[in-house]
Amino acid sequence: MGYQVHAVPCGDYAGAEAALRDTVERMGGMGRFVRPGERILLKANLLRPAPPEAAVCTHPAVTGAVAKLVREAGGTAVIADSPGGALQKESVLRNLYEKTGTAQAAREAEAELCLDPSARLVNLPDGQVLRQAEIISPALDCDGIFDLCKMKTHVFMGMTGAVKNSFGLIPGLTKVGFHGSHPDKTQFAQVLLDLIGFMAPRLCVMDAVLAMEGEGPGASGTPRQVGLLLLSDSPLALDVIAGEIMGLPRDRNALLLAAQARGLSPTRWEEIELVGATLEELRIPDYQFPANVRDNLMGFLGPLTGTAGRLCKQLLSQTPRIRTDKCIGCAICKNACPGKAITMTGPGGKAKVHPRACIRCYCCHELCPHKAVDLKRNWLGRLLNGK
Repeated sequence: MGYQVHAVPCGDYAGAEAALRDTVERMGGMGRFVRPGERILLKANLLRPAPPEAAVCTHPAVTGAVAKLVREAGGTAVIADSPGGALQKESVLRNLYEKTGTAQAAREAEAELCLDPSARLVNLPDGQVLRQAEIISPALDCDGIFDLCKMKTHVFMGMTGAVKNSFGLIPGLTKVGFHGSHPDKTQFAQVLLDLIGFMAPRLCVMDAVLAMEGEGPGASGTPRQVGLLLLSDSPLALDVIAGEIMGLPRDRNALLLAAQARGLSPTRWEEIELVGATLEELRIPDYQFPANVRDNLMGFLGPLTGTAGRLCKQLLSQTPRIRTDKCIGCAICKNACPGKAITMTGPGGKAKVHPRACIRCYCCHELCPHKAVDLKRNWLGRLLNGK
């Protein structure tokens, strides 16, 4: 099977619709992905209620443009996501769509906004780690899914893209349990591969016009102008190319290593036809990754497991620390913590992290909207890292 990724220059979001329209036509037209009368779920990355300029979420210009193309092909676009760390209820979803600009984009594109907070337990017949999972209802009630992801760094997985976007199929706070039961990034990568296999997106669009670098994927990340849209019918191919553009070392990309171990393709850029540009033209030499990705202290120790692995992870991994000057006591971090390592017992009812219970999944850092969670190494980690 041949894999293609289309790279489309797009300097600003005003040009997103024209760029997407032209590229989809070159891919065979929207009729290749949508049949008249179908309901197509547009699974955007809506991590939390953040404005478009924060680069936390898929930009509404991209979501709206894709929705318009679906409508023109005779389908109905249904926009949905399930924000991490939040209860699944209609008011939460309304706030998410309004704050991210998605609601306005839906109105302009005549798309539906999914306000259904329900989920259902389903079988994953091809899952290797997950045999069953609770999946948001809109993903089960549609005829097909489009994966509208965002190019961002990720303090736990290195990067987040098309495959990681499938984690949004898991409802709100239910996500917490998956981090608790699969705390290692290799294990978590297996969860994501099972979910993307179930999701089976017909089309993947990566918003890399304004991407994110640094301590992503949430408020602590830094917007980075990249000026690209990436399209493919293969989420794995899209992530391979995105990782190459960003410069994420292969040995620190747990997702690709897990996919390779399963015998999935593609996992290398040489297996993919890149249309519209060359990798040499697209690679960004100074893309900034989270400190734990840059340092990779755990990589020097090999695949330690059991007690030794847990001990090394505690000693060498970064540990969340609460900045009391920024914490407002909202308890988002506490509710999102799979290890129950956070209590609201700090000064003035602010958050407090208990390091021995922390599993280093960094959900607290990812979801805190106030940049109140820093990631710090202990003295041994700083010594080995030369800092």
